[in-house]
Amino acid sequence: MSKQTYRVCFCFQRRFRLAVSEAPEDIKKLFEQYSENGIMTIDGLQRFLVEVQKEDKATREDAQKIIDSVKHFHRKGVNLEAFFKYLFGDINPPLASLGVHHDMSAPLSHYFIYTGHNSYLTGNQLSSECSDVPIINALKRGVRVIELDIWPNSTKDDVDVLHGGTLTTPVELIKCLRSIKEYAFVASEYPVVITLEDHLTPKLQAKVAEMVTQTFGEILFSPGPECFKEFPCPESLKRRIIISTKPPKEYLEAKEVKDKEDDSQRGKASDEEAWGNEVPDLKGSHVANYKNDFDEEDEEDTDDGEKSQHSLAPEYKHLIGILAGKPKGGFDAWLRVDPDKVTRLSMSEQKFEKAVVTHGKQIVRFTRQNVLRVYPKSTRFDSSNYNPLIGWMHGVQMVAFNMQGHGRSLWLMHGMFKANGGCGYVKKPDFLLNSMEVFDPKIKLPVKTTLKVTVYMGEGWYYDFHHTHFDAYSPPDFYTRVGIAGVPADSVMKKTKILEDNWLPSWNEVFEFPLTVPELALLRIEVHEYDMSEKDDFGGQTCLPISELRSGIRAVPLYSRKGEKYNSVKLLMHFEFI
Repeated sequence: MSKQTYRVCFCFQRRFRLAVSEAPEDIKKLFEQYSENGIMTIDGLQRFLVEVQKEDKATREDAQKIIDSVKHFHRKGVNLEAFFKYLFGDINPPLASLGVHHDMSAPLSHYFIYTGHNSYLTGNQLSSECSDVPIINALKRGVRVIELDIWPNSTKDDVDVLHGGTLTTPVELIKCLRSIKEYAFVASEYPVVITLEDHLTPKLQAKVAEMVTQTFGEILFSPGPECFKEFPCPESLKRRIIISTKPPKEYLEAKEVKDKEDDSQRGKASDEEAWGNEVPDLKGSHVANYKNDFDEEDEEDTDDGEKSQHSLAPEYKHLIGILAGKPKGGFDAWLRVDPDKVTRLSMSEQKFEKAVVTHGKQIVRFTRQNVLRVYPKSTRFDSSNYNPLIGWMHGVQMVAFNMQGHGRSLWLMHGMFKANGGCGYVKKPDFLLNSMEVFDPKIKLPVKTTLKVTVYMGEGWYYDFHHTHFDAYSPPDFYTRVGIAGVPADSVMKKTKILEDNWLPSWNEVFEFPLTVPELALLRIEVHEYDMSEKDDFGGQTCLPISELRSGIRAVPLYSRKGEKYNSVKLLMHFEFI
């Protein structure tokens, strides 16, 4: 034990004992069960891996590797200290290290795809700089869909990327394209889709065609004029760049204001807490908070049909690998399935929330074959995001997010795409692809499994934060929130008790989560520091896909609000499916 001193006022000091990390009682009991004379042998550790960690294929060689990794002086076994070091070490992560293991030979429409919105913005939607840096960062994280809004530059002879109608400063298109080429396949070999929101004259479209062709060369996927009856598969498109856009409106019309939102909605940027607002609840109706703007079309979404085809530069049209568009009419027309061709449809967050109320099953049916993209409403000036589960549970492939808009919704996005080796493509569950029966997210289904979670303890804040970061006068008062993000019936958050004045909190609390649709569920974990007079402080977070969660006692690393992994902060937790 050592002591830590906090200054109170000018002349007083408070001293607190600083504990050393120690195995919880449950861990000590397990160690006794699988050890003899204070040593867990190779055979005892192998039995522990099979029976407690549920690693059915664990061998004596696997046990030996663990013993070697903790650098313990007993070559043929581990004592309690070394056993605890293994459990709380990087060698024991919560997710299986399976790499890409989903079937990647199905059409693109059969996958959730890691998708960015306004990928070039460094901050808010109104006045931040446009840059290739956020594009590079997104690609390094594994994002597979990059959106670029392309406009004529100030002299009308070149092309810039910027958020039109705002004070955002532009970046040259060619700079963005070159950065995409350089970083596209750093995190994943699977295809990168560039969605273009086009505000160009035919002359500048031809210039874009030349830029794209020269920049990407042979890695550009150009299928030609024929329509697909189904999309190609990610496996066949490895290390390829795909352009997705629609035949654009005529240039003068494209200058019109993009979104005709009700004035009462404008200016109401979300009041984010230090770690972001709570993820919106999906249990109620989605239309209650919106006025009747059913007929108001977003410029991004409208399709001029034949008229726009005439204004399209032919060489530009040949670039389009995934054709986007929206037929005239309402939801019925938009969601009609054409057996002879596939398309990409875009819909704003608000319109989608209305559509799921009246056309939920049609959306699921549409997304079996076609690609649907949902993007944040224009009043999210602060680059915040919506609850992605509303899209995923209806089969939406491209749930487009502001990747610079840190907060709980984005943490869910990061969590979902930790699955399948982090390649940016996650195979949709079979029930969203079933042609015999259409999945209805509104129907409460029977419980398939129950996840039992034990939150043992946490450590690492003392090393990653200054000792007065959480409280100027005493050690922190930590508590953990743990819960599920999924279909409405499964979504819930619970929390542990608050442990006062402790850098090494040991909660030892158990929670159970019944799951009706575990295939779409994410385990949410957050640590906060209780503050009596102000908002609680943020102490770390992570989201883990239930589908790849490893049973057993695991060391769970925590991440910052921006999604960056802390060096030392982690929790010791036990996961059991019962």
